[in-house]
Amino acid sequence: MKKWLTLFVTITCIFALTACGKQPETVNYDEASVQSVCTMLYDTMSTDQTADILDQLNAMSSDDLANVVTNFKQYGINISGDALIKGMESALGTKEDAGNMMGIESTDISADTDSISAVMLINGSVRDVKMEILFDEELVVESVTSNIQYSFGEQMTRAGLNTLLGMGTTFSILILISLIISCFTYIPKIQAAFAKKETAEEMKAAAVDNIIAQIAEKEELSDDSELVAVIAAAIAASEGTTTDGFVVRSIKRNTKRNWQRA
Repeated sequence: MKKWLTLFVTITCIFALTACGKQPETVNYDEASVQSVCTMLYDTMSTDQTADILDQLNAMSSDDLANVVTNFKQYGINISGDALIKGMESALGTKEDAGNMMGIESTDISADTDSISAVMLINGSVRDVKMEILFDEELVVESVTSNIQYSFGEQMTRAGLNTLLGMGTTFSILILISLIISCFTYIPKIQAAFAKKETAEEMKAAAVDNIIAQIAEKEELSDDSELVAVIAAAIAASEGTTTDGFVVRSIKRNTKRNWQRA
């Protein structure tokens, strides 16, 4: 019984390992059809009139663009208007550094469980370009992207420039921050200068107020002298004498009314 159980477990493990090692199924496709679509897209996006065609496509209405897509389908290219425009924009963006496209050097087609990828290496007059076309299960073109193939030396140069730019920006910001921090020592001095200025202005205002008070006091004294003379003259008239013997020491205002003194 133990031998049969051991044999059963062994066979089960073998089948399980076989199932685990099974390769996932990929999309079935006709390589010649994919190659034909790639070639026609290359011919469409590598002409000298790419910029003019792109301007016309961007200016089209949705109905006119749908008619263009229908015409592409008649030639076996199933692509949406958005994917066509973006693909042409990507191809046009490589012309400045890659120059004119001289022809297809090689095409590498690979399939996944739900997509097909075709990578074309295109010779340029200055640099090569790698154009990648992505298909879905129904061979509908989902995207077209073009990238310039820089040499190893150019890649290292670009990486060095990016590093230098990043480090330069970082150090510039740090230097600016250190300068700002160093200026903090001058803030108390500036505050003290403003405080002195405010104190001087306050003292000046106090001096002006003092002068004004003195002037007012003198005016009040002069007014009292006139009042003293009038009172003295009134008393002398009521007594029938002169004002020579009168001395007024102070004058106080009586706040009581007549009926309060009754």
